[in-house]
Amino acid sequence: MVGAVVVDASGQLAGEGYHRRAGQPHAEQEALEAAGDRARGGTLYVNLEPCNHVHRQPSCAQAVVQSGVHRVVISMADPDQRVRGAGIKIIESAGVETVVGLQEERAQRLNEFYVKHRVTGRPFVTAKFAMSLDGKIATRTGESRWISSVEARAHSHKLRHSHDAILVGVGTVLADDPELSARLEGVDARQPLRVILDSKLRTPPTAKVAGPNTLIATTRAGEVGQAETVVLPGAADGRVELGPLLDELGRRGILSLLVEGGADVHASFFEAGLIDKVHVYVAPMVIGGRAAPSPVGGEGVHLLADAPRLREVDSTRIGDDLLITGYVDVHRDS
Repeated sequence: MVGAVVVDASGQLAGEGYHRRAGQPHAEQEALEAAGDRARGGTLYVNLEPCNHVHRQPSCAQAVVQSGVHRVVISMADPDQRVRGAGIKIIESAGVETVVGLQEERAQRLNEFYVKHRVTGRPFVTAKFAMSLDGKIATRTGESRWISSVEARAHSHKLRHSHDAILVGVGTVLADDPELSARLEGVDARQPLRVILDSKLRTPPTAKVAGPNTLIATTRAGEVGQAETVVLPGAADGRVELGPLLDELGRRGILSLLVEGGADVHASFFEAGLIDKVHVYVAPMVIGGRAAPSPVGGEGVHLLADAPRLREVDSTRIGDDLLITGYVDVHRDS
């Protein structure tokens, strides 16, 4: 997500633009074209380093130089290996005053999906779940619809819309037969790739997810409806190894993955240190019950010191629910 603004030599706004989607003009190109001759002697502000690779003539960095701007302010260098400072070097070598690092942290947050993918080759992973005030995701009988409010569920569909892929385990498929689609009122929502963890290929061919735009990660060869299956290494417990799965998704250009569980799936990702961010919808109800499931299963940590903690925690009211977000502070090796 890139935006650019051109201010002319007198300090007045001359042009602005943003990158709308892949294949469309880049932000700098839009802003400079809007500014026209007023760009000469002015300043270009952009939140990501202008690219230098030739996807068009001229490259963005070359276009900046040719525009005649006197100064360029860039929030962050591009972590893409095709750029990584090369665009900045082109601009500086042309004698254009260049400032790098203004609002860098905010720029990295804006493009955290992109940055994670370009640096590690893996998608940015967000864990999302809804729970009661006492940390339950269902009653002891398995009833879970609906813990979260209408407003919270609508917000969760925005999360799906903003991610490239959404993941659940086969247990969720067997129990709920979900569509795993993004539904936004009045908007043609972007549909994420549906990823199913199913080491033994138990997904029924009649399941709603057993169609196009679904990838079933498994440890054995086979077919499930119209879904694509990919065979990956199995862990000691027979489940799909998550690291190789993230590598595969990264190779497919998946920048962001929304993990919606269930409890054992969340536990596997947390235990492997693969969660980057958490979105939790907390409903103002108390379910109780020793047998009622919690959002993260598994064995759990033995010591509080080993528990993953969140930083940059934020909370906001959505309907009657509370949405808590934060970044996982410590990642263990996987």
